[in-house]
This record gives sequence, structure tokens and C-alpha cells, in this order.
Amino acid sequence: MIELLTADTPNGKKISIMLEEIKFKYKVTKINILKEEQFKPEFKKLSPFSKIPVIIDHDKKISLFESGAILIYLGEKSGKFYDKENRTIINQWLMGQMAYVGPMLGQHHQFHHYNPGKSEFGENRYFKISERIYKELDERLSQTKFLAGNNYTIADIATFPWIARHEWHDIGLKKFNNLTRWYEEISDREAVKKGYDFLNKGDQVPKVY
Repeated sequence: MIELLTADTPNGKKISIMLEEIKFKYKVTKINILKEEQFKPEFKKLSPFSKIPVIIDHDKKISLFESGAILIYLGEKSGKFYDKENRTIINQWLMGQMAYVGPMLGQHHQFHHYNPGKSEFGENRYFKISERIYKELDERLSQTKFLAGNNYTIADIATFPWIARHEWHDIGLKKFNNLTRWYEEISDREAVKKGYDFLNKGDQVPKVY
């Protein structure tokens, strides 16, 4: 049994989508980050930086923090979406999401969505970076079906929930044909639909308009 300690964020959705894809039995323990439950001592023991998500593999009696590390662990454990012969490329695109795509789009959310008007510099800077990310992903997907090649992998699972916030970005996903094709193909996967709505609130993957 896998226990997923998480919140309704792109990083949280990565893991629920992966768990649905590999069909592992899991239960969700919600961490209310608005009430700062991530800073409680019992959670900090599992996640030293007080960040979600965390998983506990109760069968092996181990816990993991950091979404990229969790995806790698689940990929190795299940033997799915983390092909041995392609791991060098998968790891690059996974780390690119962890170090660049997620953090930069996250900053764009902070300035553009949550705190508009508080910093013109911040809004302009992260809008431009986010727009560049869309262009870079679109360019990559003009060459390959998925981020790490022809197969759907944990690199796609990691990146998808961040692009699913495209309505917040005001960049216009539909302008990027290759990125849109990738996004819509992944959106149609049943495991993605279930994992996106892991809290059973009726959340649907945002459409491209």
C-alpha cells in the first residue's frame, strides 16, 4: 500500500497520475498547505523542506520526498514509464521540469495569478520566461512524440500538470501546435483524468480553447 501525502497542486497531481497509470493501490492523506500543515513536526520528519508530495511505501516501510525522486522510485518499482534503455534522456527532461519548468511557472503563478499588480518587474519577468518555456517545449515536441522520445514517460507525467494550469498563464496554449497535440493526447488518458481528480472533487483536466 502506498500512502500519498499531498495537496491539490501540480506537484501533487504528478504522483496521483503516476499511481493511477501504474495501477498501484494507494490512499491519499491531504496536507492543507493553506493552514501550513506542511510545517508540522510529524510532516517535516518525512519532508525536511516541508514540501509536498511525500509517499510512504508501507510494504517496504520507507518514505520518499521530492516529486521527481518519487516518480523515479515508482517507475523502477512498477517497471513502467521509466525505460532502462532511455533513462539518460528521461532523466534530462525530468530534471528540466524539476529545476526549470515547474519553478518558473510557479513564480509566474505567484506574480501573475495570486498577486497581480504588486510587482511589474516580477510579472513581466516570469511571463517572458513562461512564454519561452512554452516555445521550448513546443520545439522539442516538433521533433518527438513525447518529451523523452516516442514513449510516454515520467518526464511527461511530471510536466503535464504544470501545463494543465495554462489558463492561469495567459500565454495561449493553442498557439503552440505541438505542445497542444501532446497536451490533448495526455489529457485523454483515463489514468490522467482519475489522477487529476485525486481528491474526488469533480476536477476535470482543462481544455484548450
